[in-house]
Amino acid sequence: MKEVDTMFQYTLDNKRYHTLNYHVKTKYHKKVVKVSLNAGFTCPNIDGKVGYGGCIYCSKSGSGDFGGDIKKSLPDQFIEIKEKISKKWPNSKYIAYFQAHTNTYAPLNILKEKYESVLNLEDVIGIAIATRCDAIEDDVLDYLTELNTKTNLTIELGLQTIHESTSKLINRCHNLKQFETMVKRLQERNIEVVAHIINGLPYETKEMMIETVKYLNNLHINGIKIHMLNIVKDTPLATLYNQEHFPILTKEEYIDIVISQLEYLDPKIVIHRITSDPDPKNLIEPTWLIKKFCLLNDIDKEMKKRNTYQGIKIDECK
Repeated sequence: MKEVDTMFQYTLDNKRYHTLNYHVKTKYHKKVVKVSLNAGFTCPNIDGKVGYGGCIYCSKSGSGDFGGDIKKSLPDQFIEIKEKISKKWPNSKYIAYFQAHTNTYAPLNILKEKYESVLNLEDVIGIAIATRCDAIEDDVLDYLTELNTKTNLTIELGLQTIHESTSKLINRCHNLKQFETMVKRLQERNIEVVAHIINGLPYETKEMMIETVKYLNNLHINGIKIHMLNIVKDTPLATLYNQEHFPILTKEEYIDIVISQLEYLDPKIVIHRITSDPDPKNLIEPTWLIKKFCLLNDIDKEMKKRNTYQGIKIDECK
């Protein structure tokens, strides 16, 4: 009975991991939806501050394929997307999600203007900011600390992998120490941290991907987003794939790796994402990612088959 209680302690729908749905409904007591916005930022590894060209897998939209229309103001983007969402989920609350590129990479006055343009919109109860560990200056960190007292603030930090050889290959242009330092600085200010990782990066083994999760587990992050590598058109990654034909994870391999990663994660860490949402028009590989809900169901079925759950192997991380 104790194992059953542990298995389903952070879910409302019999998932065997700590679901975002459980986290949101427990914290806010209502339906909360993220609205992806495009604030028109760039990245320090695009404009030459630390590198050029960006991460090799990144599309021209900077991971903002499903964000708002960059030609429109942020309030207009928000209202347009909200109107569509409210038809499906009326009476919802919203988190403004600054998604595309690096959303703390600008002078403080510009960041303030952009964040605060949506902060007080009707039904906005929080802000999520996707960024890099090397792109939060001290004055910005001080402002985020203040912002955290006014709204529900989450900082999403891209890591992707702990392995320096892979990090160099994908042109991340920051090191693991920088990531760890920024996580700790945010945590000292009681700001929630969600880490992004990517499974299936070129030439990484299952063991390497599990090592990335074990490392994050010991950093005591609040949440994690697990992505499968998308090879999309017109990216350096697509060129590399055409040249080297590095192995792509099969759906079965991905499911196996994700479940193994979940087994090592502290059950208190919220699983914000467990797969990717590629744009089918631009996706080269893997095509099995297009059927997102089939993949999610297959993960659930395999976890049930193995009689496993998030955190079952957490003692092995200590």
